[in-house]
Amino acid sequence: MPNKIDHFAIGADSLEQGTAWLKRLLGVEAPRGGKHGLMSTHNCVCQTGHDSFLEILSIDPDAPEPGRARWFTLDDPETRARLKQAPRPLCWVVGTDRLDDIVAHSPVDLGEVLTVTRGALSWRLTVPKDGSLPVDGLLPAFIEWPAGPHPSANMANLGIELKSVRLSHPDPAALTALLNSLDAAHLAAVTEAAAPALSFILQKADGETVTLR
Repeated sequence: MPNKIDHFAIGADSLEQGTAWLKRLLGVEAPRGGKHGLMSTHNCVCQTGHDSFLEILSIDPDAPEPGRARWFTLDDPETRARLKQAPRPLCWVVGTDRLDDIVAHSPVDLGEVLTVTRGALSWRLTVPKDGSLPVDGLLPAFIEWPAGPHPSANMANLGIELKSVRLSHPDPAALTALLNSLDAAHLAAVTEAAAPALSFILQKADGETVTLR
């Protein structure tokens, strides 16, 4: 199967902050998902069409310290300071059925492959040991689910759809080459900008498009 966008993560200082922000922008309330014991984080999730989903992710204040760096830079002081001001896109995640091959042949370090659980769900995901994001989060993380229906089938359908992942970078040609090497260039629009930036374009049920940045 070809690689595809699996989901995308919006970081928040708390789930309450993240869901209020999403409701203000999209007019929907993403319900609670669950807890990630390995990372001491928790989330809210909802469908975004085409076997994909949106995740609001934050540190779980009731969980113990995880004993390792949390994913998606959530332990980074700069990220935490920015999330206190407002939620923001952290990472996009590409689904694949050849995860080990992608990691082995990647020209950049995608991190270790971890088995992660949330409730009854289990998956394998690339996570750098230091919790960093390759190329400031512009390269995706890669995920491999067990065979069967995509987990988004059991998530709330709130009438929103992911239309585009936008990647801005000072050297768009170099970024596109990296994405090509990972068989992911067809999944995002790359534009030139002074600084790296990640954004998601979503369409509401009434047809209006909203950019999360």
